[in-house]
Amino acid sequence: MARQSLSRYLPWLVTAPAAVVVWPLSAWAGASLGMLFVLGWIDYKQTKQAVRRNYPLTGRLRYALEYIRPELRQYFLEDDEEKLPFSRNQRAMVYARSKVENDKRGFGSIKDMYATGTEWLAHSLQPVQPDPATFRILVGAGQCAQPYSLSLLNVSGMSFGALSPNAIKALNRGAALGGFAHDTGEGSISAHHREHGGDLIWQIASGYFGCRTPDGHFDPERFAQQALSPQVKMIEVKLSQGAKPGHGGVLPKAKVSQEIADARGVPMGQDCVSPARHSAFSTPIELLDFVTQLRQLSGGKPVGIKLCVGQAAEWFSIVKAMLATGQTPDFVVVDGAEGGTGAAPIEFADHVGMPLRDGLRLVHNSLLGAGLRERIKIGASGKVISAFDIARCLALGADWCNSGRGFMFALGCIQSRSCHTDHCPTGVATQDPVRQRAIVVTDKAERVYYFHANTLHALADLVGAAGLSQPGDITPHHLMVRHAHGHAKSMADSTVTLEHGQLLATDPAAPALPSPFAEFWSASSVEVWGVPTV
Repeated sequence: MARQSLSRYLPWLVTAPAAVVVWPLSAWAGASLGMLFVLGWIDYKQTKQAVRRNYPLTGRLRYALEYIRPELRQYFLEDDEEKLPFSRNQRAMVYARSKVENDKRGFGSIKDMYATGTEWLAHSLQPVQPDPATFRILVGAGQCAQPYSLSLLNVSGMSFGALSPNAIKALNRGAALGGFAHDTGEGSISAHHREHGGDLIWQIASGYFGCRTPDGHFDPERFAQQALSPQVKMIEVKLSQGAKPGHGGVLPKAKVSQEIADARGVPMGQDCVSPARHSAFSTPIELLDFVTQLRQLSGGKPVGIKLCVGQAAEWFSIVKAMLATGQTPDFVVVDGAEGGTGAAPIEFADHVGMPLRDGLRLVHNSLLGAGLRERIKIGASGKVISAFDIARCLALGADWCNSGRGFMFALGCIQSRSCHTDHCPTGVATQDPVRQRAIVVTDKAERVYYFHANTLHALADLVGAAGLSQPGDITPHHLMVRHAHGHAKSMADSTVTLEHGQLLATDPAAPALPSPFAEFWSASSVEVWGVPTV
């Protein structure tokens, strides 16, 4: 037992006599060995880390390896298709497209085509050649004085504060070059969003940043001042987000710089709080009243809502309120629980919220069944990175897609997963002035532009291969999915789809509503969120 104890300390203890022996030959080597002995002594005496206390000096190796474990796994251990959260192949595709390099792959696919869950596009023997320049969707037609022609791929909501000033500038300059929209995230509109004049979707969340009173409530006058700007094209009311649905947030006062305070309209020296729920409305009908108010204050610009679906009956309550009041948002953005750039507690990131495909199907079908689908456009956000991801979302009911992490990769993100530490190695997700200087705005803006352009070109190739002229023509019949036992079916045969107005049918002879739509629809109420208590 004593010999085992001695062996734990031996690598540390031998540094002292080694320093004495080496010193006459090399003072630098002797001093280095002496410093190692001092470090071992510090390890032996400290009381916070058991490994270092029991294994002086050598115990530090464990913490060093743990520190670089994500990089070791990403570069040496994980395979090219292991999605944690994005695979090497996915990241390589974005890097290549953003740099206008060869994004092709030789020698065939490395995917297992017979694995459960494998998806593919059913191509046509009569392909066509669509023009990606026409891939746009008009949002707000019918009830807006200023409807907006939106690209099918846009920058998802990422706030200044979460991203660095140079990252925001590069994203917005790229959006201006490519004619697509840049969602501000809940951190509001900063000077960095304004500098290059790219189209903005202004996100309004529970903190009402950029349009708040001193006590944190919604301020109509401040909202109108910013919303009337020609650069602001649409307004998005965020009810929840995929990274942490149902959870608020706090930016500690130490991180609230003068720039962030100015953009958000919060005082310096105080924590910047995002409540878990809105104070401007408390019922589905009040939410729609708020949407209508914002449309009027903005001069008739499209106003929509963003949510990660949770308790489905609450969403059905919103749909019922639309029917009861005749008020509808111009669009709904469905965010998936796959998460995003926002840091979140592990329990929320892994176990709260509905994944994108499920939420998208639910929202699309409920609006279709209520006869409202033609009035409301649907955006999809959640691990959308390739042209096939966009095609899948369109087949499931989306009109356009947003991407956050895809555009971060275009900026140079290496998926170090340190967004919440302020130690981002590439300067994308940090406020450290030294780290963020790595983002050269003019260079990265071009990469943002080319990622968008080349992804839409790839989408045009997919759409054309299916024999279609527009992405909006993609339906679940065009996508195949392999299920258990090796059976392959189209998505149309794998998912429930409601008919137009089916939720409103009163004819006893009409087909019964499929489960769970019947349960959610009958239980929901316009007066409260979800199922009323008895």
